[in-house]
Amino acid sequence: MATGYKHGIYGQEVPTSLVPMTQIGAGLPVVFGTAPVHLAADAAKPNTPLLCYKYDEAVSALGYSDDWQKYTLCEFMKSQFALYNVAPVVFVNVLDPAKHKNAVTDQTVTLTEHVGKLAKAVILSTLKVKKASAGQPLTAGVDYTATYGADGALVITALSGGEVHDAATLYLDYDELAPEKVTADDIVGGVDTQTGAYSGLELVAQVYPKFGLIPGLTLAPGWSDSSKVAAAMIAKSTRINARFEAIALADISIKEAKKYTDVSAWKRKNNFVDPQLVACWPKVALSKTQYHMSTQLAGVICATDAKNDDVPYKSPSNENIKCDATVVDGGAEVLLDVETGAYLNGQGIVTAINEGGWHAWGNRMSCYPGNTDVKDSFIPIRRMFCWINNTLITTFWNKIDDPMNKRLISTTVDSANIWLNGLTARGYILGGRVEFREDENTTTDLMDGILRFHVYFSPPSPARDIEFVQEYDPSYIKTLFGD
Repeated sequence: MATGYKHGIYGQEVPTSLVPMTQIGAGLPVVFGTAPVHLAADAAKPNTPLLCYKYDEAVSALGYSDDWQKYTLCEFMKSQFALYNVAPVVFVNVLDPAKHKNAVTDQTVTLTEHVGKLAKAVILSTLKVKKASAGQPLTAGVDYTATYGADGALVITALSGGEVHDAATLYLDYDELAPEKVTADDIVGGVDTQTGAYSGLELVAQVYPKFGLIPGLTLAPGWSDSSKVAAAMIAKSTRINARFEAIALADISIKEAKKYTDVSAWKRKNNFVDPQLVACWPKVALSKTQYHMSTQLAGVICATDAKNDDVPYKSPSNENIKCDATVVDGGAEVLLDVETGAYLNGQGIVTAINEGGWHAWGNRMSCYPGNTDVKDSFIPIRRMFCWINNTLITTFWNKIDDPMNKRLISTTVDSANIWLNGLTARGYILGGRVEFREDENTTTDLMDGILRFHVYFSPPSPARDIEFVQEYDPSYIKTLFGD
């Protein structure tokens, strides 16, 4: 029972005057595309963010196929998990079996030793197997089994004791998955006015509420060379959940820009110009298997971050990329050297060159050279601004609606300054500080509960140009005389 009278020794607690900074991932990829869900062991729903830390998790939920032209998410799956061994990844499959399908009737399958194979993307839940064209559907598990083999083909086995055990031919009715019906509009997505359901790139906004992870990179390999898709990627990478920032990685068309001299004009024509967008060209190939440059650049970025405590201060340029060729449409090889690579870099384009091994090459965001503001035009500095913004927001979110007094202000300033000092000591920034300035906090704003903190910091620029100046010094002629 509480009384006003006390007799004894008592204790109480006050909030700690310093707040530990939240640790967040800088380069979480959120990838949009199509997946062979008919091959998945436990298929994820379409237009649903799926967080995967392992290759087998992704395959189980999305399926896997080497036909990357039809199933674009498989390319990223292979690159991120198998080539770069980095995780996690958020996948969003927009291929909807209920929408993107074709009805097939009376497809014949020839049985050999009671087994028939069909290389089609059959949606198993719709499959009907018949003994004759006009016959009644047989019973799965009694007359036959239907499963997918390791090669992705449907395997139908006539069971002993069933009606078709000795049949030579079976007739199938089914719905076939139709990835060719997916369009750029499906990738862009939207919000259903009737149900409120999100689809496509709108789902970037669901990643943080669902997983507690902040998107760092948005991608749509195989689709991002569409100006419509790229514009949506930029929009959805900015002010995510009204406060977080990410960057988008997009590919310049290798069909329309087949020579390096064509790339800059294509970039401008298609408006691949934004401080949140990295523009990539051409594709890269490894043992003749082709990857979009954006796919592998994401792997380079994540691997580089992992070597630097997940702080995105290091440029992905001049870091190893997993390829042995750069190619354009049809697989024709284009060999870029330092000079041609530098030309593309100067146009705000990231590429790959073979200089003592294959490396990603380029530090510039796509806004360059039109926008030369260092915070907008360098990839690592742009990413550092995103990361520091996201970290400050997540760290001090629990201070929202606290009483606005000197303790709140000093806790925020002191905690942030200690963190920035630590980043400086480790070389991640050249220096930084947070100030609560009277000229930026008007009386009316403070009365209305608005606080503004001014954050100053300088990430190191990438040393993109190192020059050695040579000069003949005749004074050394004197060394010819005497001992």
